[in-house]
Amino acid sequence: MSDEPAYRADLRIDVGAIRHNVRVLSACARSSGARTMVIVKADGYGHGALTVASAALEAGADCLGVASIDEARQLRAGGITAPLLCWLYAEGDDFAPAVAEDIELSASSQASLHRIAAAAEQRGRVARVHLKIDTGLCRNGCPAELWPALVEDAAKAEADGHLEVVAVWSHLACADELEHPSIDRQAERFHRAYEQARAAGLRPIRHLANSAAVLTRPDLHFDLVRPGIAVYGLDPVPQHGNHELRPAMTFRSSVALTKRIAAGESVSYGQTWTADHPANLALVPVGYADGVPRTLSGRMSVWLAGKRRPVVGRVCMDQLVVDCGDDEVREGDEVLLFGPGDRGEPTAAGWAEDIGTIHYEIVTGMYRPRVTRTVVDTEAP
Repeated sequence: MSDEPAYRADLRIDVGAIRHNVRVLSACARSSGARTMVIVKADGYGHGALTVASAALEAGADCLGVASIDEARQLRAGGITAPLLCWLYAEGDDFAPAVAEDIELSASSQASLHRIAAAAEQRGRVARVHLKIDTGLCRNGCPAELWPALVEDAAKAEADGHLEVVAVWSHLACADELEHPSIDRQAERFHRAYEQARAAGLRPIRHLANSAAVLTRPDLHFDLVRPGIAVYGLDPVPQHGNHELRPAMTFRSSVALTKRIAAGESVSYGQTWTADHPANLALVPVGYADGVPRTLSGRMSVWLAGKRRPVVGRVCMDQLVVDCGDDEVREGDEVLLFGPGDRGEPTAAGWAEDIGTIHYEIVTGMYRPRVTRTVVDTEAP
C-alpha cells in the first residue's frame, strides 16, 4: 500500500521532470544560438500553466507562449513577469489589457494589426508584435499574397511609435514526419516572408521550430524555438532516438472495493467480459468522466500491487474493474493508470497508440473537475 492517503483521482505533476526537459531542449537551442520559448497553452497541456511556467523559467527558459489573451493574463495575475506571447483571438477580444500588461501579441492580418496599434495608442504604450506568415499549415497566419501589405502597415505603425515588430514567425505542419517534403517547402516560404519584412524596413527575429524541429532540425532553430509537448516529457519523434525526456504527469487512483467472483460471472455494462476462472476484482473509482477513454475498454491495464493487471469489462463513467486473478489486493492500494513507465506502468503515449490518437490529446484532456492535481519535485533534496 502507498504511504500516501488514498485518493479517488489525482494527477501527480513532477516539476523536476519539467525542469529537466526544459534544460534538454534549451541545450538543443543554445547549440544553434537560439533562445527558448516554452509553450504553456491549454493550462500547460493539462499540467497547470502557472506550475509549468514557473518551473520552465527556473530551468532557463527565456519566454513563454500561450494561445489566448485570457491564458496570458492569468499568468500575469499569477506573478509571471517574463516575456509572454499569445496568438489566437476571438472577434471581440480586447487588446488593450494585454498591451497594458506587456503581453506580446501576434498579428496575422491587417485588421488585427490595426486593432493592436489602436489599443497601444489608447493605452499610451508600445505594443510588441510578432507577425505570423502562413507557410503551408493553412490555419492561423497571413496568406502570402497579403503579406506585403501587412509588413508595410507594420513598418508604418512602428515608425509612428505605436508598436515594435519583434518577430516574424510561422508553424510547421509535419515536423514529426522527418522526411516530409513540406518541411523544407515551409522553410523556403518562411525565408521569403522574412526577407520581405526586412525589405520593408523591419528588423525582426525569426521563430519556426516546434518540439519536433527543436530535436531534429537545428537549421530551423533561427533565433528562438518553441517547444511544447516535449516540455512535458512526451516525445514527438521517438523514431529519431532517445532524447532523454521525462514524462511529468502520472494519473493515479486507489482501490475502492475488492470482491471475489466465481468463474462464469460477467463484469460491467453489457457483460462484455466473463471470467473463465475465479478471480479477485478491484474496483477503481475513475472512469470516462475523469479522462479514461471509454474506447480503452477491453484493452487497457493498470499498475497495481507491483504488476500490470488487465481492466475487464467496459470503462464506466465513474469506475472501472481490474482482474487481479488470485492475488490479494487491499482497499486503499495505489493504482497507476499511466505514468512515466519506469516501473512498467502504462503510459500516456501507450494510451494514445491504443486508441489511435496522439499523446497531446491524452494529457490535455486529463484535468477534470473531479480530478485533483498534486505537484511533486523529484529534483528536491
